[in-house]
Amino acid sequence: MKKGLLLLALLFVFSVNAQKLSFKIENQKDTTVHLIKYFGKKLYYADTAELKNGRVEFDGRKQVPGILGVLLPGQKYFEFIYNNEDISLQTSLPDLIGSMKVLKSQENKVFIPYIKFIGSNKSQVNQMGKQRSTMSKADPKYQELTEKIESINKNVKDYQDNIIETNKGKLVSKIVKMSMDIEVPESPRDENGNIIDSNFTFKYYRKHYWDNVDLTDDALVNNPVFHNKLEYYFGDRMMVQHWDSIIAFAFPFCDQLAPNSRMFEYCVGWITSNFGKSKIMGMDKVYLEMLNRYYCTKNAQGESPAFWVSDDKFEDLCDNLENKIKLTVGSVPPNLILRDTTDQNWRDFYSLDAEYTVLYFWDPECGHCKKTTPKLETLYQEKFKDRNVEIFSVGKAVGEDFEKWKKFIRDNNMTFINVAVTDNMYNEAQDNSNGQEKLMKLLQTTTLASLNYQNTYDIFSTPKVFVLDKDKRIIAKSISISQLEEMIDRLQGKEELPKLFPPDPEEDAQMQKKE
Repeated sequence: MKKGLLLLALLFVFSVNAQKLSFKIENQKDTTVHLIKYFGKKLYYADTAELKNGRVEFDGRKQVPGILGVLLPGQKYFEFIYNNEDISLQTSLPDLIGSMKVLKSQENKVFIPYIKFIGSNKSQVNQMGKQRSTMSKADPKYQELTEKIESINKNVKDYQDNIIETNKGKLVSKIVKMSMDIEVPESPRDENGNIIDSNFTFKYYRKHYWDNVDLTDDALVNNPVFHNKLEYYFGDRMMVQHWDSIIAFAFPFCDQLAPNSRMFEYCVGWITSNFGKSKIMGMDKVYLEMLNRYYCTKNAQGESPAFWVSDDKFEDLCDNLENKIKLTVGSVPPNLILRDTTDQNWRDFYSLDAEYTVLYFWDPECGHCKKTTPKLETLYQEKFKDRNVEIFSVGKAVGEDFEKWKKFIRDNNMTFINVAVTDNMYNEAQDNSNGQEKLMKLLQTTTLASLNYQNTYDIFSTPKVFVLDKDKRIIAKSISISQLEEMIDRLQGKEELPKLFPPDPEEDAQMQKKE
């Protein structure tokens, strides 16, 4: 008897906690439909079910709160809010939103009318805006349309404010609030009425940008509006697109988010990925510093903050990270102490008293190197040599490549500094004898970083270029010969000089691929 009562109790709990997502869609033939979900701006399949006689149902227990949608054949779909409640919606083709009725769901009884309201008013404002754009500001009709647009915008804001006030704590309230811009007060003025800080509006807006977003609620991540706000915040309208500026805002922003939250996962993941793909010089530093702080630094338990990354991925992400950070724009890379073609004389680039130093890594057997290297010699002879610009060239010269390296240098009359881990150096470095006498003697003059320069400088394809200033800080990397010429001319105030090597899109693209 007791077991029976327990079973009934369990069934009751199950039925209470079961969230059904039920939809009636008129004018749609029986078909397969998909439940779709957002993670940021991207849509994913969340579930699949069969629509029969205009009705379809999904299990809400499989879903997390946020914006969901029902996708019909022909890329027709409608969205709704899911927040762990039963949902019953009725609609009809062809106007899925316009004909939408909410039969069950407190959140959507607010959200669906709001979507309709916003859509209607946006359409009116757009029409008036197009009409106004053809008029002169002196035209009385222009002012009339402006007043109408302002009136509609005020009505929209009042509508939004009312939703926020009357639905506190609900997801719909948070979503509506997130979509609204913050209100910026008037700029402070001095006793004479003059604005004290001309940048006040911008500074205030950026400082308070996230005031309308509940960063503790993971459900907001499952909404494209959040992604758009994140993208705008780190875009060129809000901050200078320079690695130090991005990092200065990225770290405090991510640090305030709850660890192990989807909010943290999305924001850290997007910032890392976004700047890892950036074509702007130096943004690889943002990517690497994000990896270092949020992926590759472990806590006392040996766990990474990046809980969403599988264990087998960390090796790829974190391998040689320390060295890679040293190779970013603004950093001073490790010195290289290597022998020249005599296999006797040692050279290093730290000792060079040059205004700019070009580190050039190449291979005598590399097809692209065979084209690029003679151009670099021409550039050195006709421009760089007399302008205190030095080239420190590191070639591949182990085994048979040693003679090939020297021959290529002779044949192309390469007069800039040419060094390598020569074949003799390589053999000395491989010393496995007791005490490793040869290796120890070698390391009295050079360094392990120099002997392992390919790993030190992440050289896994050639050619590769780094440009250093007088303090040996990296100011550019992975640029083509034409880009190098243009850059040095500009830095030295000689932009007007004719270019020996005009821009070559194919060569530029090839160098970027090597990054």
